[in-house]
Amino acid sequence: MQKYFELGDDKMNPFLSHFETVHGVVPFDKIKNEHFMEGLEGQIAKRKSVIEQIKNNPSPANFENVIGEMDKSEKLLEPVISTFSNLFHAEASEEMQKIAKDFFPRVTSHENDITLDEGLFHKVKTVYQIKDDLNLNKEQLRLLEIVYKSFVRNGANLNAADKDKFRSISSELSKLGVEFSEHVLNETNNFELHITNEKDLKGLPDSSKEAARMVAKDRNKEGWIFTLQMPSLIPFLQYAENRELRKKLYTAHASRGIHGNKDDNCEVVKRIVELRHQKANLLGYKTHADFVLEERMAQNFNRVNDFLNELLECAMPVAKKEMKELTEYAKTSGGPNILEAWDSGFYAEKLKLEKFNIDDEILRPFFKLEDVVKGVFEVAGKLYSIKFNKVDNIPVYHEDVTTYEVTDEDGSLIGIFYADFFPRKGKKSGAWMTSFKSQSVVDGKDERPHISIVCNFTKPTESKPSLITFNEVKTLFHEFGHALHGLLSKCTYHLISGTNVYWDFVELPSQIMENWAYEKECLDLFARHYETGEKIPLEHIRKIKDSSNFHEGRNTLRQLSFGMLDMGWHANAPGSQVEVEKFEKNIMNKTRLFPEVPGTCMSTAFNHIFSGGYSAGYYSYKWAEVLDADAFEYFLENGIFNKNISMKFRKEILSKGGSEHPAILYKNFRGRDPEIKALLKRAGLA
Repeated sequence: MQKYFELGDDKMNPFLSHFETVHGVVPFDKIKNEHFMEGLEGQIAKRKSVIEQIKNNPSPANFENVIGEMDKSEKLLEPVISTFSNLFHAEASEEMQKIAKDFFPRVTSHENDITLDEGLFHKVKTVYQIKDDLNLNKEQLRLLEIVYKSFVRNGANLNAADKDKFRSISSELSKLGVEFSEHVLNETNNFELHITNEKDLKGLPDSSKEAARMVAKDRNKEGWIFTLQMPSLIPFLQYAENRELRKKLYTAHASRGIHGNKDDNCEVVKRIVELRHQKANLLGYKTHADFVLEERMAQNFNRVNDFLNELLECAMPVAKKEMKELTEYAKTSGGPNILEAWDSGFYAEKLKLEKFNIDDEILRPFFKLEDVVKGVFEVAGKLYSIKFNKVDNIPVYHEDVTTYEVTDEDGSLIGIFYADFFPRKGKKSGAWMTSFKSQSVVDGKDERPHISIVCNFTKPTESKPSLITFNEVKTLFHEFGHALHGLLSKCTYHLISGTNVYWDFVELPSQIMENWAYEKECLDLFARHYETGEKIPLEHIRKIKDSSNFHEGRNTLRQLSFGMLDMGWHANAPGSQVEVEKFEKNIMNKTRLFPEVPGTCMSTAFNHIFSGGYSAGYYSYKWAEVLDADAFEYFLENGIFNKNISMKFRKEILSKGGSEHPAILYKNFRGRDPEIKALLKRAGLA
């Protein structure tokens, strides 16, 4: 049996020594909430001791005794920070939410202590100034540049008074990020649509009704309960014939964080934006976007703006044509003359079914989650010659989590993989990949990574296994692509291994994986009817491909609206007096297809940019689509399981982390710079 979080009796704090576990995995069965702050303070003390040794080393400063030692010192904090951070998003109790309010600001304070330490910066600067004389390899040179820039970009060149301001701003931003995330989680968890009249379920598939009944049963209520979790929300908006209930559920989701209650995020948003702007100004940048984009492939706001507008120009005519068709279809189907946002999914799903004779419920029986997981493992094996072996000797933090040992073709360990697939209270919505331990070489030994993906898929019911939608299949492939990026890392240094790359490059390994999910050669590996074992029919596969561009204009506009909203907040100085809802509406009008819905707001629940790492970076998803479409075209021209190309992708992209500039890595793989034409062709926007 696997062991679960908070069951241990050991009074020793696991974070204050090496984990005495198989492969050094996190001992969740030994960890208690009181260990986090104590463990953090203990490891901070150890790291400070190492920093003092670096500063006081009488030997001349060089790469190894400064930069190399700093990279090792950061690994001291990784176990406690990564464990707490991951649990905070995947398994957050009320007690953990309270701890987070001290934990994350303490981490920020410590990082400020490091980057604002004049003696340490002097050592780093000395090494940086003599870099050309040190005969450094590419990876060492890249790490040195990253470390030096991180000091400068975190205030090392500021005067004493401005350093104090920097500390104060950073500390407040850390607290506000936790507060924002907590508010969104509370707003998500606190809403339920409780239905007791079965007539109100008309149109919903059996799988959705059965799941809703299970939720009601778990909450000791009669009838059916629908929530704001995606596996509950999406089917309701797609299939429920009761328009007023669709409106109620949609509005609840779209108004999170703007109710004027204790979980309102309007003031939090304004304060975060204001502080980010102040911080950028303090460091000599005009805006937060200028600060962020300096360390991105896009480089500056003008290039991002041009990119978004180029896609907007291509997508808008297509989206308008799609809207006209959808509106006419709704009218002829007895629907309203003017479509509202809560009508979109409902009529689009019906139109898609009519045009292509395919929808989620037709496909769902062929996508049993267990089989899809085996399938994505097989795809990884065919591409990269690796194996995933399920194991039961690794402690986990929840009974839903499954663990695997990942091995290379020679049997050597590549890493540990955790999979956490189902929604629950305390778990943030969405899907993400994360790391409990990053890859690096320590004292000559290649320390292999421990990687996790966390999703919110359709749960099994009392009568059916977990049968997921095709969109959930794509989500699994997407997050698994991130996982491969972390698992297949072959770098020397912790700070540049795995997914430690520019944020507008990090989505390439994930988004390229989605492409395989559309291909017959891939689907034939795992898509079988959960009851009969019948392989997914060729006709279904053809319809999946034929319908892949269905309403791609609208979908593109949606993504562009988020990217433009992000830039609206961060490429300007909106000011503390701005009205969040009004400010957002003005930006979103450029991409708006449906009438405004008063009292709704994206910004107040936009975790990606206000509590995640995507501020001034949400455009990255579309930017990376250019890369993934161009890269996958290379496979299409030569075979989707062409071993020479896949191993080249492993060698030049997945294994390199941030050891070289991403533009160089991509060119090494593709033989040229990326071109946008493959994306426009794939999306039907050319």
